Formats: sequence, C-alpha cells, structure tokens
Amino acid sequence: MTFTKYQQLASRTAKKHDEELINYGLGLSAEAGEVADLIKKFRFHGHKIYEDDIKKELGDVLWYASQVARVAGIDLGDVAESNIAKLKKRYPHGFSSEDSIKRVDVKDDD
Repeated sequence: MTFTKYQQLASRTAKKHDEELINYGLGLSAEAGEVADLIKKFRFHGHKIYEDDIKKELGDVLWYASQVARVAGIDLGDVAESNIAKLKKRYPHGFSSEDSIKRVDVKDDD
C-alpha cells in the first residue's frame, strides 16, 4: 500500500471539525509517547516488547501523522519522498557519525 492510499483510507475514520490540526497534532504526540512507553518498560522495567503492540502503536502514530498532513494539505506520499531525499543528501553513503556532525543541509554559523 502506498502512503497516499493509506492517507485516503485513514481519512474515512477522521472526524472533520474546526480544530482538527490541534486534535491530530496532540494525538500524534500521545501515540508517540505510547511507543516510547513500551520501549521504556522494556529497558527499565523488564517487560517484553511484543511485535503486535509495537505495530498497533506505530499504526496509531501513522494514522495521526496522515491526518496532520491531510489537514495541512500535504500528501503523505510526498512527505515520505521528501524525507528520503533529505536523508540521501544528508547521508549519501548511509549513516555515518561524521556526516551527522557535519551536516550538509545545515548552515554553519562559525
């Protein structure tokens, strides 16, 4: 499934109202927090991380991200393509600490 198709299908379950951006932005933050909580409990509380739990929470993150993009008039597929283009420019040979420190996409004020 493409991100564009996902966004279209996900939008059928979005309640349209005057404060959608606030609603979906806060929902995105809350769901990202739930992913972080699973990781925290794994690392510090001795819990197991189950694939289904991660998948459900990441799915909720994706849903909210798709709706923030929709309300902003942005196609989620374009978001994905733009992010990959940025990463290719930033890390042309894959991730490296050197490229992370000396990023080509950030101006050096020195």
